[in-house]
Amino acid sequence: MRSLVRYVTNWAIPPLLLAFAVLTPLAWADPPPPEKPPGERVPALARTWPVGTRPAVLRGWEPPATVYAAGHRGVDLAAVPGAPVRAVAAGRVSYAGRVAGRGVVAVALAGTSLRTTYEPVRAEVKQGAEVDTGQVVGTVEGTGSHCPEACVHWGLLKGKTYLNPLDLLPPWLLGHGPSRLLPVLGVPVPPG
Repeated sequence: MRSLVRYVTNWAIPPLLLAFAVLTPLAWADPPPPEKPPGERVPALARTWPVGTRPAVLRGWEPPATVYAAGHRGVDLAAVPGAPVRAVAAGRVSYAGRVAGRGVVAVALAGTSLRTTYEPVRAEVKQGAEVDTGQVVGTVEGTGSHCPEACVHWGLLKGKTYLNPLDLLPPWLLGHGPSRLLPVLGVPVPPG
């Protein structure tokens, strides 16, 4: 900064030119991420987790600050190699193949403009196939994951915008255990 001040002082650069030189790099910054329209919600239409019954979330969804910024555009779910990966909702397979050395399955969800992605997965379905909720679409690959241990990266997109896939799950699937009935005060507990 001092060298810039000396340069300005010694050469008497006009203030307008100095402002242009300082502010121009700001115009090259990443554009802001697209805003979600007010009231847009992800419907809780999933009826199952992609793997297991309630897998551990190893890494959550971290939307990037800008379109090209770092972030985590999905969630990583704990899984073992060879475990079945299921469609969380009915839809049509929009992609089943390899991307950057990883097996990927994408399902366009029926009646919506949403699609889910699962990776690294060895596909057991073909592109264009109709899938039902809970249908196996592939198995977890042992390699190709960005997790320290095996996992499934589960993503959700609307167009080119990434959303939090956990929003697809209804509250009863996000709960921490089964519902329990408690005794009602004043009502006798049956014997046995």
